[in-house]
Amino acid sequence: MIARLTDPATASSLFDGWNETVIWSCLQGIMGCVLADDPTRPQSAAAVLGDFAFLAGAANPELIRTVRSHGEPRPLILVPRDAAWSACIEAELNGDATRITRFATRKDPSDLDRTRLLDLARDVPHGIELSPIDARLHRACAGADWSCDLVSQFPKYEDFQRLALGIVAVEGGVPVAGASTYARYRDGIEIEVDTRPDRRRRGLARACAAALIVAALDQGLYPSWDAHTRASLALAEQLGYRFDYAYDAYVVGSSRSSYTIHEH
Repeated sequence: MIARLTDPATASSLFDGWNETVIWSCLQGIMGCVLADDPTRPQSAAAVLGDFAFLAGAANPELIRTVRSHGEPRPLILVPRDAAWSACIEAELNGDATRITRFATRKDPSDLDRTRLLDLARDVPHGIELSPIDARLHRACAGADWSCDLVSQFPKYEDFQRLALGIVAVEGGVPVAGASTYARYRDGIEIEVDTRPDRRRRGLARACAAALIVAALDQGLYPSWDAHTRASLALAEQLGYRFDYAYDAYVVGSSRSSYTIHEH
């Protein structure tokens, strides 16, 4: 029987060497949860946070079914640890999932040039200002479809204030782009980036992300970037991140974000 672990660290050995910050958030008990096939000696486990489920240990179709039910009605991105998990996902979902490629970047603070990032953060069109996400801007982001994922993992502003960082580009008092925290782990954050459709291709996402990266580094937090698309990877590389490796994932339903976590 699949159950939520009261002590997520019980499953830590199944995720050894998997350097994904969403997994760290779950194992550290800061955000998300870990589902497993046994409460004390798990052989199969899933680290679940928001849209994401990272599957480790022995491939287990019951765990896939439970994760899928756990995530409804949101779309899901299933990330298999190995080929056995990929085969299990494909067999269990029987065509109801789309295989995609995501792109991980190196987690090395030395890749991030603070001076260059500050220059990028200042490069915004006239009439637009960058602002930290406060209580008013948190409500504004939550209330718009394009920006809701900037704060979706922290529905209460008090939780956002305690765990997260976020920067939005404001035009006429209204957010039009932003970079924020998708997930928080002990030593850093996972970045989420979004731009209002009619304000894209103006460098706003890059400016917000640059400002957020500097804010995180200034607080001793590493701002992790995991790219959902090649466009997201290209943006990350403009900011100083370096490509590490590509990996397979499966989208069940359709993801709302163009850059999910993992911008992530």
